[in-house]
Amino acid sequence: MKKTVAVLVLLSLLFTCAFPALADQMYLIPDSNTRRLTEEELWEWDRESLSYIFNEIFARHGYVFSPGGKYDMWFRSQPWYTPNANPDNQHQVYPKVSNLEWDNYNTIKKVIEQMDAAGEKWHTPGKKCYSDYTPPLSGLMLSGFSFVNLKADQTLPVYSAPSFDAWRGANGKAAVSTNGAVYAAGWESGWLLVFYETNNHSIRVGYVHPSSITGRVDCSTMLQFDRETAAVLSAVTLTDDPLMSNTAIRTLRQGDSVIFLTSMTNQNGQIWDYVETAAEGKTVRGFIPHGALQLTDASLDF
Repeated sequence: MKKTVAVLVLLSLLFTCAFPALADQMYLIPDSNTRRLTEEELWEWDRESLSYIFNEIFARHGYVFSPGGKYDMWFRSQPWYTPNANPDNQHQVYPKVSNLEWDNYNTIKKVIEQMDAAGEKWHTPGKKCYSDYTPPLSGLMLSGFSFVNLKADQTLPVYSAPSFDAWRGANGKAAVSTNGAVYAAGWESGWLLVFYETNNHSIRVGYVHPSSITGRVDCSTMLQFDRETAAVLSAVTLTDDPLMSNTAIRTLRQGDSVIFLTSMTNQNGQIWDYVETAAEGKTVRGFIPHGALQLTDASLDF
């Protein structure tokens, strides 16, 4: 089969950051609740990062940060963080902090004070920086998507294509909670393309209509998909989860015609083709492994 070339707007947004070990992906300092931190290791971080490490101790216990603030945005992007429903941190969080964690709190605070006295800059070249530790969903990422801050306590219906008549996962009840991390690629036909982790720890990619969103959406990217007719070369499974479980939507048979939209890459470097077809009489979009299609537009061949 000849290689095909398409102008893929999303691929210009490839996620290129290298991820550290899985434990480090979850927390800046994974064991700050089980061992004593030393001043020496804390000096390896820059000044601003220590403020995140400082707050990470409390975030473990559901500390509620100022809505829309930098700590609120940061910790809501971490899959382990669940803010308490009751924002009374003094009574809901502080009693849960162990003596060891309080000791680490004091050690971090001491180093911060020493850095401030020494004129240590917040961003110091050569030092560890919290911004290098931003892997979402335990290190899982799909090219073209980035964290989007949405007002908390919303449940947004999710459709597989940008239409209220499109197929909808979870037996027609697919929805995303804004109390967890939500990642967006951009807007198409007035709908926001997102991905998120479901309650059963799989991933779902789909569309949210702005009429269901309360508050500002920090995403202005407008998506432009190739819409090329393609033929399926051999039987393949269509999924809305190209990252974890590859949950099947339907099986595409050899010779089936689909609409090729674009290609995306997951954190393992695997390329998936994003396509549109039908399921249960409804328009559905999903992913199939790259290489399973033959584009029928000869002008794209070389």
